[in-house]
Amino acid sequence: MGLLAVAYLGALALTARGSNPVAVVALGLATVWAPVAVCWLTVRRVGARHREALLGAVAVTAQAVGLTSCVVAPGGRMSLPFPSPADLAAGLFHVLVLAGLVVAVRRRLRGLESAVWWDCAVGSLGAAAVLAVVLGPVLDPALAGVPSVPALFAIACPVVDSAFVAGVAGIVALGGIGGGRLSSRWALLLAGGLVFSATDVGYALQVAQNAHVAGVPLDAGWVVSLVLVAAWVDGSQRADRTAASSTRPANGATNMVVPAVATMAALVVLVASSQARVLTLAVVLAAATLLAATARTQVAFRELLRLADVRRQAITDELTGLPNRRALYSEGNARLLDPPGRRQSLLLLDLDRFREVNDCLGHHAGDLLLIQVGDRLRAHLCPGDLLVRLGGDEFAVLLQDAGHDQAADVATTLRAALAEPFALEGVTLHSSVSIGIALFPDDGIDLTTLLRKADIAMYRAKSAGVGHHFYGTDDDIDGAARLRTVQELRTALDDDQLVVHYQPKIDLPGGRVHGVEALVRWDHPTRGLLYPDAFLTLVEESGLMAAMTRVVLTLALDQAAAWHARGLRMTVAVNLAASSLVDADLPGQIGAMLAARDLPPHVLQLEITEESLMADRDRARAILTRLRHAGIQLSIDDYGTGCSSLSYLRELPIDELKLDRSFVFRMADDARAAALVASTIDLAHSLGLRMVAEGVETSVVYAELIRLGCDQAQGYFMSRPVPAAELDHWLGERDTSERPDLPHQRTGPLPAPVGTPPDPTA
Repeated sequence: MGLLAVAYLGALALTARGSNPVAVVALGLATVWAPVAVCWLTVRRVGARHREALLGAVAVTAQAVGLTSCVVAPGGRMSLPFPSPADLAAGLFHVLVLAGLVVAVRRRLRGLESAVWWDCAVGSLGAAAVLAVVLGPVLDPALAGVPSVPALFAIACPVVDSAFVAGVAGIVALGGIGGGRLSSRWALLLAGGLVFSATDVGYALQVAQNAHVAGVPLDAGWVVSLVLVAAWVDGSQRADRTAASSTRPANGATNMVVPAVATMAALVVLVASSQARVLTLAVVLAAATLLAATARTQVAFRELLRLADVRRQAITDELTGLPNRRALYSEGNARLLDPPGRRQSLLLLDLDRFREVNDCLGHHAGDLLLIQVGDRLRAHLCPGDLLVRLGGDEFAVLLQDAGHDQAADVATTLRAALAEPFALEGVTLHSSVSIGIALFPDDGIDLTTLLRKADIAMYRAKSAGVGHHFYGTDDDIDGAARLRTVQELRTALDDDQLVVHYQPKIDLPGGRVHGVEALVRWDHPTRGLLYPDAFLTLVEESGLMAAMTRVVLTLALDQAAAWHARGLRMTVAVNLAASSLVDADLPGQIGAMLAARDLPPHVLQLEITEESLMADRDRARAILTRLRHAGIQLSIDDYGTGCSSLSYLRELPIDELKLDRSFVFRMADDARAAALVASTIDLAHSLGLRMVAEGVETSVVYAELIRLGCDQAQGYFMSRPVPAAELDHWLGERDTSERPDLPHQRTGPLPAPVGTPPDPTA
């Protein structure tokens, strides 16, 4: 089609004005009807569902019919009569192409912003103003008197063209509604509209002067535009595929081309009106263009403010108002490079047991805690330090001009700040934080590397309980092992790898056994039997403590039910973690578990440590009171090792104190330790509490506890923690009639667990 159009244009240029040789006529007909064939082949290929292609094909056909009359028109200076087939075809062509344009974009118009419509308005008004100047010789006499119908028609065509061109230009500025190859397709339609508009302007001027003759080079403009429109129709199938796979947004600079050009044109028209006579209509249209451009500028200004706000939100944590991870990567990398070589430190902070706050107090309380944490951290940092919230309960601090010693000082300060209690809607909560530190450039020269190593160091600090830790080369191995163990723990909870061993609690002085303590073990498939010290810390850090507590309670109560079914009335003691003491649902859950096994509440005894009471004493007291009212026994474990306070002994509804083995173990050789044991026994009895001594390993200690009036003893001297079957065998072999003051000791091989705990009774 393109070659035919070029050949026809050249033939017209070489032909005498107004003459139509047969060869030129034949070439013209071929050029006119080739686009028609292309369009209908496209319609056949894409189907009737592509209505834009169908409308385009009909429009091209109508225009071809009109142009055929021009190509075969007689020579000379005779003008075609009005209305000629060419005039009717031009009107139909405009209507059909505009309809095809609407069909092509109607599904996507809903997503266009107001700025796009202002762009179209500015472009259309600017084009109309320029057109009014160009058509001044035609419009001036027409508006002064009664215009003729041919003159009005000739004027109407360029006006419609301007609206059409402005609309297509807006679509091209939008990236062709989809980007990529589709943009070039719409550029073809824009070019066709421009050629058509220029030809119509020339035609209108000739009509105004009654000088139009068919078969002149001007007529080739319609033929060229016809070829371009046909190329647009031919791209329908490719456009459909591209639109489905491309959503590239338009470039902001491209969007401004149309309104910018239109505004400049309007200014030129206004300047020209002060130097020469310009049609009043053109001045009015130019002024309207500038007003629309001003409104468009306001829209653009609001858009810039909105984009600035969006950008701010994109780099800001919504909850705390701190910069987020994206801001850390953006600003952090820039800080590492400017100036190069300056020592900096990256601190990665992770709140300890934050998951328990969410699980027990709700996510709203967790959000309040994070907000207060952010405020405290910000208050204890220098203005030049970059504090961000990475997500969840993780924060990061990039310290400027800070080496090892400065980073350690800041870490200590931040830990102390977060150790102060938090007030969350009437609940006082104590928190702590683990901090991993990586140094720049020693540990890495980019932010990604520093974050990874600080994360490894943070988990090392959390597992060791040291507060903060600097990254070392050995930490990589430890970090990989930790991740592997956490995954194995999740599998252990699902695959019943956890087992419970039971250690008897011996009544003094009679030696009878009415209770046992349930102690969890991990029967690892490759590492053997693991004591709690090999995995409990990871359980807490990975948020699995609640799940493990449910597993241990289930196993212990199942065993208690089995003993009760055999007539063995045995009390089972289970240790509770600190997280359980802020879980308001705990009493109901335990009550349901007891009821499901038809067990009386006093069968279960819950052991808690002094330190766990310090996290939130009011909430812990409320939960423990509910448990005690339900008939469940309560015991303070490891008494004497924590922040011992006589006030909670008075306030809490407890039944028993378990003196820590560190006092019991030394009482045979240390008079002061023996005095502490004796005074603690007297204290417990004065408060109406039962006294249990842990860690009894010799007959001397056992006898001394009897002399001091201790109620129960527990330790290796009587029995290690053993599986339920071995405990049944041990109970069956006992004969207290021979030595009621010295219970039968367990004999036989002892289990060989991996990782000996610091407390053998654990």
